[in-house]
Amino acid sequence: MLTLSAFAQKPTLEVTVSKNKLGLNQRLKIQFSVNRQGADNFKPPKFNNFKVIQGPSQSVSQSWINGKKSFSQSYSYILQPKRKGELIIGPASIEINRTAIDSKMIKIIVLDPIDVPENPNDPDYIAQQNIHLIAEISKSKPFVGEGIYVEYRLYVSENVSVYDTSVTEAPQYNGFWNQEIDIKGFPVKMGKYNGENYRYIVLQKALLIPTKTGKLTIDPMKMDIVIGVPSGRADFFGNVITKNIRKEFASAKKVISPKSLPLEGKPENFTGAVGQFNFDVSLSKDILKANESSQIKVAVSGKGNLKLFELPTVQTPAELEKYQPERKERVKVNTDGLTGGVTDTYTVVPQYKGKYKIPSVSFSYFNPSSEKYTTIATDDLFVDVTEGKEIVSNNTNTVAKRNVVSTGKNFRYIQTTTALTLKESIDFYQSNLFYALLFLPLIIIPIGILIAKNNQKRNSDIIGRKQRKAEKLAKKYLSEAQKQLGKKEAFYEALERALHNYLKAKLGVEIADISKENITKILEDRNINNTTIMHFIDVLKASDFARYTPVTNTEMKAEFEKAKQVIVELDKQL
Repeated sequence: MLTLSAFAQKPTLEVTVSKNKLGLNQRLKIQFSVNRQGADNFKPPKFNNFKVIQGPSQSVSQSWINGKKSFSQSYSYILQPKRKGELIIGPASIEINRTAIDSKMIKIIVLDPIDVPENPNDPDYIAQQNIHLIAEISKSKPFVGEGIYVEYRLYVSENVSVYDTSVTEAPQYNGFWNQEIDIKGFPVKMGKYNGENYRYIVLQKALLIPTKTGKLTIDPMKMDIVIGVPSGRADFFGNVITKNIRKEFASAKKVISPKSLPLEGKPENFTGAVGQFNFDVSLSKDILKANESSQIKVAVSGKGNLKLFELPTVQTPAELEKYQPERKERVKVNTDGLTGGVTDTYTVVPQYKGKYKIPSVSFSYFNPSSEKYTTIATDDLFVDVTEGKEIVSNNTNTVAKRNVVSTGKNFRYIQTTTALTLKESIDFYQSNLFYALLFLPLIIIPIGILIAKNNQKRNSDIIGRKQRKAEKLAKKYLSEAQKQLGKKEAFYEALERALHNYLKAKLGVEIADISKENITKILEDRNINNTTIMHFIDVLKASDFARYTPVTNTEMKAEFEKAKQVIVELDKQL
């Protein structure tokens, strides 16, 4: 079976060159390889326009890998071009079982002679010819907001060895939102540079998203590299002696010219989203009771500049109390942009019984592939509040009819003449306003310095800042209860609702339908100290008790202050 598979392999005569592009004073190596045994009568091409410096050199290699046999018989030549231009090397031929097979023709580009030092074995010259630091960009003219990537590669030929590398100057990405892309393990790959075979590694890779138009420059990356280069001498056993040198390399400067987004067809609600996206608005619960919360989720997912635009805002009726949205991002960095999703979650709490409509929300983005804008609109959402207080409607606004009275001046003739008079004006220079504006900065600057110092002192007081923030939050939730001071029933309802709404917004759980014991357990799980929990439960109990007993305005004010202090203490610990 192995014999049959070997004979079944189609014989070929391959041709390879060390470089496809070279200077008139340079040399190249050409090699013809046949993959079958028994080949004979090799006939090289006529190397017109080339001088044969060395060859043919013949070599044979044979190996077994995982039970598979491979064979190669090669003929090599060292050539030097005689003139410039595009030169063609014709096919070679060889006979296998009295059948001739030919290689392909190959094209060589010969340029002007390159500068060669007097000593071709100069280590600096050898390093310069065999190591190249290259910056490659995926696209030179993207749209503003479109993701591209830059990749820094270090090409090293097989003639030299690299022992140490260090980046001395990292590239700068001015005018771009940028994010480095992780490279795992720095694997060595094979590739071509200027038509020659090289080993290379990817040193650094970054995602770039241009934020403005114009010519944006990416400065070079600079590196120090320790290189082992042949010295042109050999030791006693004939091994080539190498010399280690340290040399600085720099990549070429790159210029990116971002294009502005087209104005034609640009939607009014466009906020800068560039890529390919999906958009959705959903409601966690559409049937609920008054003071029971529901979540509206606004989600954008796909591929593009996910971190560089604003999500649409949801508009709700006044009867649905809406809190500030919570932002969540699940974004990964890829070579062609950011992928994943961004969501805003709003908590809404209805106050009255009824059916309310949340209007349709639309989102627009620009697709750089089709170079067109796309708008996605969602359906209207409805919230049905089945239990709660009714909204009292007032239809007493009426407009009494009045007869039209003609004053005689409803229509007047067009005036055909004018009587213009010179208006007296006062020069601004040396006026009272001039001197006031002149000396105003002398007054404002010291005041500004005092305000800045005062703000700095306030900001450095972390405990005081937390205290002020907590007090502000407490005033927000207790604003309705404060308005109802003096009205016993309305005040205690508003007070209890404020405490429940605060826990809903902070803990994200439904509180209205659970017992005070469960509230105590939830707060204990959040590591709230027992004194604060006891004060919170006391306020709830006092609200229930006060509805059935006489209460004075002084007692209501004291209960209000106690609730305010409880929210402040809870917010500090949450």
